[in-house]
Amino acid sequence: MHSARPHPRGRAGRLLLAAALVAAGGTVAVAATTAPAPARAAVVLNDSEVTANLWEWNWTSVAAACTDHLGPAGYGAVQVAPPQESVKLPTSADGAYPWYEVYQPVSYKLDSRFGNRQQFAAMVAACHNAGVRVYVDAVVNHMAGTNNPAGTRGYAGTEFSGYSYPAVPYGAGDFHRPGDNCPTGGAISDWNNEAQVTSCELLSLSDLYTEKEAVRNKIAAYLNDLIGLGVDGFRVDAVKHIRKDDFAAILGKLNDTVAEGRRPYVAQEIFDGASNPALQARAYTGNGDVLDFAYAKGIRSAFQGSISALANVPNWNLDAPSANVFSMVTNHDLERDGVVLSYKNGTDYVLANYFALAYPHGKPSVYDSFTWADRNQSPPHDGTGRVTDTVCGAAWNCLSRTTGVKGMVGWANAARPVKTVSDFTAVNGNVIGFHRGDRAWIGINDSGSATTATFATGLADGRYCDVISGVAAGSGCTGGTVTVSGGRATVTVPANDAVAIHVNARPGAGPSPTASPTASPTASPTVSPGDRIATTFTVTANLAAGQDVYVVGSIPELGSWTPANGVELAAQGGGTYRATVDLPRSTGVEFKFVKLTTAGAVTWESGANRTLTTPATGTYAVTETFRGDTVTAAVATTFSVTATTVYGQNVFVVGNIPALGGWNPAAAVALSSAAYPVWRATVDLPANTAVEYKYVKKNPDGTVTWESGANRTLTTPSGGTRAVTDTWR
Repeated sequence: MHSARPHPRGRAGRLLLAAALVAAGGTVAVAATTAPAPARAAVVLNDSEVTANLWEWNWTSVAAACTDHLGPAGYGAVQVAPPQESVKLPTSADGAYPWYEVYQPVSYKLDSRFGNRQQFAAMVAACHNAGVRVYVDAVVNHMAGTNNPAGTRGYAGTEFSGYSYPAVPYGAGDFHRPGDNCPTGGAISDWNNEAQVTSCELLSLSDLYTEKEAVRNKIAAYLNDLIGLGVDGFRVDAVKHIRKDDFAAILGKLNDTVAEGRRPYVAQEIFDGASNPALQARAYTGNGDVLDFAYAKGIRSAFQGSISALANVPNWNLDAPSANVFSMVTNHDLERDGVVLSYKNGTDYVLANYFALAYPHGKPSVYDSFTWADRNQSPPHDGTGRVTDTVCGAAWNCLSRTTGVKGMVGWANAARPVKTVSDFTAVNGNVIGFHRGDRAWIGINDSGSATTATFATGLADGRYCDVISGVAAGSGCTGGTVTVSGGRATVTVPANDAVAIHVNARPGAGPSPTASPTASPTASPTVSPGDRIATTFTVTANLAAGQDVYVVGSIPELGSWTPANGVELAAQGGGTYRATVDLPRSTGVEFKFVKLTTAGAVTWESGANRTLTTPATGTYAVTETFRGDTVTAAVATTFSVTATTVYGQNVFVVGNIPALGGWNPAAAVALSSAAYPVWRATVDLPANTAVEYKYVKKNPDGTVTWESGANRTLTTPSGGTRAVTDTWR
């Protein structure tokens, strides 16, 4: 945290705390450290080390994510933004309130950009009901900056001035002040001097005098108030700027957690870069876990170079041993500095998250937040600066709820007992595979071509569901399958994708339908695995928001004509959906496709029942169009252009059809720089269509540079895929 940038850099850490202190009015009441711990809540939390970091999501959106996605997927925790009242800074020219203001506390009231106290408490309760712990981003090193303009207030209207925060209350004697107890007389000048780093001001933020018992009590009271509302832990911001013994004393004042009755989990953010061993992350593990910045940077280096280098993780100079680490691919600070991967890196970022969930280093996290073009950009907000509800894909990233990442959360949970990697195989520089004992195997392909290879999986022989492309359902796999024989499997790993299997994801391993069949089944549910045929259903359909498509049929494997018990088909792109189901061999089956909403509304396709008869051996596949839909076939078209850029520039493709932005550069399709100087993206274009297009470069200031020459042209085929390879003109 030795940046000269004119804004506070948020810091990461998680603590699990428990207490029954409350903020009364505008003042935090300091209770005796012997106060009884609150009664434990009657909740059962997921036994998982995986955290979803939903950074700067509002409380309503976090609650919905816990209920609908995180809990069912098996996440163990959700990390949320600082909940205390923060400064409300003057807006920029575009009316935005900068993201970093939430790291400048004005009071310890739970009234912030993300919601009020009641909404926060409701969010914690919803997450607990879904089995998910709640970790809060805790800012306890400092208060709002002394350089804020006169008259600046907090989001709850609280007044303050430099070294005076009456709502806590804190006064001048509660801070390390320039010329008083800071050896430099103000800001930190030597980032390897422990006295300066812990007693001088970080970016003009009022540095709390944590040596004082009264200050420690007020910080502990704030954290204990959160625990009393059910919070299970905290990310602790800027811990490097608090003396270790001071922080230990604060932790000692915290009660056990409400839900589980145990001491809080602590993950401290110790920003890297110091050469002084006393200021490096390893020196802080006595107070809890630490974030591993070196691990995140090493992952970026591998995925932007050769992922075969991931075999050497045990030899990397990491921040701390695995047992003491909260691991990450990125966070809000690092993604803006460009030293780690972010959503801007496309498939590299997705694959890196798969790897981090699979590799046994620390407690893994998945980061989701808002998109940004400027490093100070605000999350989407209303006219008062309060953050609006998360809408995935509309200025918000939601990697944590994708099929592949959810599948890898289950993978991580299944593999957790085994803390080592076996049979790390580098097929080439960008295709790898490894397994965690006899629990789970993954193959990752960070190249533009599919690769087939044979891998040692460590798993018992049999068929497994690929959790990247689908899930294990009661009647089969909704995605791909992998067959293990003799502990080995020959697997085709798709381009820029992965395949992952584990012991808890096998065909038929999911819950069986509980509804009684509405018609007599034509096959016995006791058919042995050897008497089944892997049957793949593929349908092209137009789905409305909130709809999914299922295949339903006359036998139990297809739900016995009960839509809710049918087999959900996974999206393949281009309006195509697919699932593979094990059906009895040599059997006549009637079936139809249906659309089903989360509220239970059913839309059956038109026409008579479809029919098939499974063969005696081999596999079977049907490919259909949802009857009643007008479906335009889509062709997955890959654009690749070789183009050199300057720092901050990005390359886009724009063209004469809506899928390419209709010649509007603002709606152009962004290309990934993962294979720089080649920029690449795959877009679904309508089949049998003549298309005109060009490439453009967008500069950081928003200006656009078009390539020279006439419009480029292509014609899509009637199906399949299409690829063009160009050079910037």
